Amino acid sequence: MDGGADEKRMRLRYAGICRVCEAQLPAKTPAIYERTTRTVRCLDHDTSAPVEPAVVDVPGPSAGDVVEPGTPGASARREFERRKAKREERVRAKHPKLGDLILALSDERQSTTAWDVGARGEERLGNGLDALASDTVRLLHDRRIPRSRANIDHIAVTAGGVYVIDAKKYRGRPHLKIEGGLFRPREERLLVGSRDCTKLVDGVLKQVDVVRGLLGTEVPVHGVLCFVEADWPLIGGAFTTRDVLALWPRRLYPQLEADGALAADAVAEIHRKLAHALPAA
Repeated sequence: MDGGADEKRMRLRYAGICRVCEAQLPAKTPAIYERTTRTVRCLDHDTSAPVEPAVVDVPGPSAGDVVEPGTPGASARREFERRKAKREERVRAKHPKLGDLILALSDERQSTTAWDVGARGEERLGNGLDALASDTVRLLHDRRIPRSRANIDHIAVTAGGVYVIDAKKYRGRPHLKIEGGLFRPREERLLVGSRDCTKLVDGVLKQVDVVRGLLGTEVPVHGVLCFVEADWPLIGGAFTTRDVLALWPRRLYPQLEADGALAADAVAEIHRKLAHALPAA
């Protein structure tokens, strides 16, 4: 069964290793094959599976609670360091005399460096967001979705509503490709350079559903894909696809600081509620 244009759920013909958690996957194990990277991952990391809105059955926060905003990129940074240390330990155990030399002359796996790249993107955007903090712009970083392996990179609670922000450190120019229309169903695809990244939009929409499930329909919730080092044009460039904004940090910041219907006390209350329901990862 296909999970998307670049993914296929299948039984492995040969043994493999999950690119996310590095678990051993024996032959004939059900797994997901990623055509673009030619890697596999176990079904625990099936991003096509729906994420149920979190319902937290614990007492709500009180007005006097101190909110811990979290650390941008903390969980991705921990995962990178864990994988890096695991590889170093494995190489030194296998080559006691030459281990340090081998490590100095060899590169980390792409599946490991991807966590470092992701962490740096979240850290950079998080630092920029923190500079906006005020009574009507309150931030949360690296929040864990209960009963899920997924997390939310950043949440900004503002006078204009809640922004669920996914940080991406990708090369290339983000743009929208629209297919179909008159005789075929309209289909919007998010491309970064020539790479099809439409599944990023799906991921943000799932996160928006989680936050909306916590807040109800009274508070506007916006989804954002923020590309921190993409090749944006000098004029224009930002766009919306399926209600998800795609833009860069300096284009995002003014939207977060804009006036809106929520007063400072309402922003603070929503901030406390989300921090309570979505703990730091």
